[in-house]
Amino acid sequence: MKKLILTLFFITITFFVHAQNEQLAQNYFDRGEFEKALISYEELLKSQPNNFNYFQKTVECYQQLSQFEKAEKAIQDRLDKYKQGNFLVELGYNFQLQKNQDKAKKYYEQALDKIRKNPNEVYQIAAVFERKALIDYALQSYQIALDLEPKYNFNFQMALLYGQKGDTDMMLEMFLTESNKNPQNLVMIQNQLSRFMTEDTDVTFNESLKKALLIRVQKTQDIFWNEYLSWYYVQLKEYGKAFIQEKAIYKRNPESFANIVNLGQMAIEEGDEESAIEILNFVLENTKDLDLQIKAHSYLMEMKIKKAQPKDYQAINLELDNLIKEFGVSPYSLSLLKLKAHFATFTLKDPESGKTILKNALEMPLIREQIADVKMDLADILLFEEKFNQALIYYSQIESDGNNSPIGQEANLKIAKTSYYKADFKWANHQLEVLKSASTQLIANDALDLFLLISDNTVEDSTQVALKKFSRADFLLFQDKKQDALTAFQAILKENKGDAIEPVTLLRIGKIYESMGDTASALANYKQILDNFKESIYIDEALFYSAEIYNQLNDSEKAKPLYEEIITKHEDSIYYVTAQKKYRKLRGDKEI
Repeated sequence: MKKLILTLFFITITFFVHAQNEQLAQNYFDRGEFEKALISYEELLKSQPNNFNYFQKTVECYQQLSQFEKAEKAIQDRLDKYKQGNFLVELGYNFQLQKNQDKAKKYYEQALDKIRKNPNEVYQIAAVFERKALIDYALQSYQIALDLEPKYNFNFQMALLYGQKGDTDMMLEMFLTESNKNPQNLVMIQNQLSRFMTEDTDVTFNESLKKALLIRVQKTQDIFWNEYLSWYYVQLKEYGKAFIQEKAIYKRNPESFANIVNLGQMAIEEGDEESAIEILNFVLENTKDLDLQIKAHSYLMEMKIKKAQPKDYQAINLELDNLIKEFGVSPYSLSLLKLKAHFATFTLKDPESGKTILKNALEMPLIREQIADVKMDLADILLFEEKFNQALIYYSQIESDGNNSPIGQEANLKIAKTSYYKADFKWANHQLEVLKSASTQLIANDALDLFLLISDNTVEDSTQVALKKFSRADFLLFQDKKQDALTAFQAILKENKGDAIEPVTLLRIGKIYESMGDTASALANYKQILDNFKESIYIDEALFYSAEIYNQLNDSEKAKPLYEEIITKHEDSIYYVTAQKKYRKLRGDKEI
């Protein structure tokens, strides 16, 4: 037993030392210290002669140090020993590094001949060609193997190679063929296509992809291609066009209705209300599924409430009551109940009614996620009533039960915001520091914005007088008391002229005016940021919000330069991709 323990101990120590030596060699290599890396890799290769990675790194060190004869000998020895065609590629590449193209080509052709004799060798040979960026030879390798063994499938590999080569037509042909042939690879392929679609290039690729998909839709009755085209339009946030495809799918497959509801939800989230209303009304006209009907009604009511003026409140309240009466009070109608509670509290300023609805909902047999949603809304109402500690109890319960899930992170953000509203900035920033790296991007962005707001306005004003006024004004916004918030922000602007808090105050005022429909006043406030705070972290927001207003007013000549400035000067902005898309559309880039 003692002997066994000693043996295991020495094995463990040997393994640990070996791993350390490998890491040291890799570090030398990564830093370009090839003489030191070579010594380490030669030692490692001596201890494990069959380790291909050590062999490869040793050869690469020889080549980096222009010791081509040593590299050639090492490769030739391996070729003599294993007789594998991939070492012919290595030999050829060694001569290519010496600018001896004739010899390089000779060995590359010998490697291709190996595939002609044994197609199974294509995997190793093509892989080395790819690693050496010898794209044409890699493609040739795959094609030779396919000609000999048609059962092989290299569509994905060849598509990537054509993409590297810049031949997007062939890349699309390969990717689309593979998508249809092996749908299990669809998500992986669409991820690749999405990367090409969003790169900062001209729109040629997007046009080519759309054309390829349209041709397939027209040639076949297979709804696979309608689904693909719908996915394409969703990537470009063109929900109306995606809806046309989803309707075509629904006609042949009525089970696809849930996709249409999800599309409506995406349109709402992206602010495409026109498409969202059309989609959701189609749902209501064509389904008897109660769950889908409730979802559609809930989304439509949310949009109505968002745009409502005081004169509309009574009608909306009545419509909500009628919908709840129609579908009944149950877990299925929870979205309508939550909407009614929020409307009663934040719009009608009747938090008692809102709390009653939600507390009754908690008595129903809800699943865990639904309970968390209701508690979140109940906490929001308690916060509305300025019952900060009671709100924090609910938020903390959700955060504790959430186990770092999106709803747990959302609750954590609301804990931070509650501390911020209470002017407990130190504790708020403690929470926000963690949330800046949240897995949900929207939460991470919100956390970073609030963290920077607190930090920036603490450095200049250690007493945080202006920040306390600002957090109070923000709380009025949370309570949906727009006019009171506007008055509070305007007072801050007057009392803190030239302070760090001025640009974000102008931004808040601009957004309030926007929500009131006063676009001229909103633009005037954004313009003050653009003119006087060019180095501010809020400049990209002022640019984007201004561009959006001009775009909605159909004034493309004023919108275009604003979008363009985001593209050219603010590449790290969260509005960059959207600005790029809208700029191209206003510029009149060709559509097929």
